[in-house]
Amino acid sequence: MKLIWRLLMSDLTSDEPSPPEEPSNLRFLRLLVTTLTAVMICGLVVIITLLVIRLTSDTVPQLPQDITLPKGASAIGITAAQDWYAIVTDDNRILIYQQGSGALLQTITVSGDGADADQSTN
Repeated sequence: MKLIWRLLMSDLTSDEPSPPEEPSNLRFLRLLVTTLTAVMICGLVVIITLLVIRLTSDTVPQLPQDITLPKGASAIGITAAQDWYAIVTDDNRILIYQQGSGALLQTITVSGDGADADQSTN
């Protein structure tokens, strides 16, 4: 049994030439690819985590059930903040209302020629 073991061990430790060592630039490239792969995986995990946190949050602003617009205006867009909400109308105005009472705070007329906007407040 010892003889078989020695024969097996001698085959493993024979003087066969070992494979050549990797060049240093190939080692650097392998390290760089491994590092970039790890960074991409971490970035993907962060993006997915942020999306899950953002999409499951309950921070949607409460909008009123009824909004009274001036005659002849119809809403084409809306945006809301904590204390106010703004309605963009089809006649190039932005109407800013107070969140709780629904009172009109400000009317901004948007002109398409690049001139200063006409602002009026109530």
